[in-house]
Formats: sequence, C-alpha cells, structure tokens
Amino acid sequence: MGLREQIEVKLAATFAPVSLLVQDDSAQHAGHSGAREGGETHFSVTIVSAAFAGKSRIEMHRMVNEALADAFRAGVHALAIRASAPQD
Repeated sequence: MGLREQIEVKLAATFAPVSLLVQDDSAQHAGHSGAREGGETHFSVTIVSAAFAGKSRIEMHRMVNEALADAFRAGVHALAIRASAPQD
C-alpha cells in the first residue's frame, strides 16, 4: 500500500469523514526541497468530518497532522490541508 492509500485509511479510521479526498501532488514539486524520485512526498487532503465541529482551523490541522504522524515518518514532506465540519 502506498502512502496515499495509507493516508486515506488512517484519516477514514480516525475521523469517519463525510467526504475525503487525498491527492499526491509530488509531481508538481519535482526538484524542490523534500521531493524524491518516485513521488509520495507532497499531498493535499480535503476532509469534512463532524470531528472538526467547533474547532479552529489550527486545531483541525493539528488533529490531521497528529493522525498522520506515521506518514510523516515514512517520508511525507508536505501536506496541504482543507478541513471542515459538515455545514461549515
């Protein structure tokens, strides 16, 4: 299982999202800091979950980053996060 799939599985299990999209943006960062051949270094996540209700943007980002600590140790260099609660 690649890192994109690992991220999807972890976020789905942790937040039971209403909507989840994980994109590997590594090709757009080829030659930049943290990029490596084969990709799987730069990702974008769009997630909508009731777990984020009442949370600030910083709190939501911290929650996602904490859930993905293993992915960062496995080589994720950058993660763009768009997180919200339903109806936000």
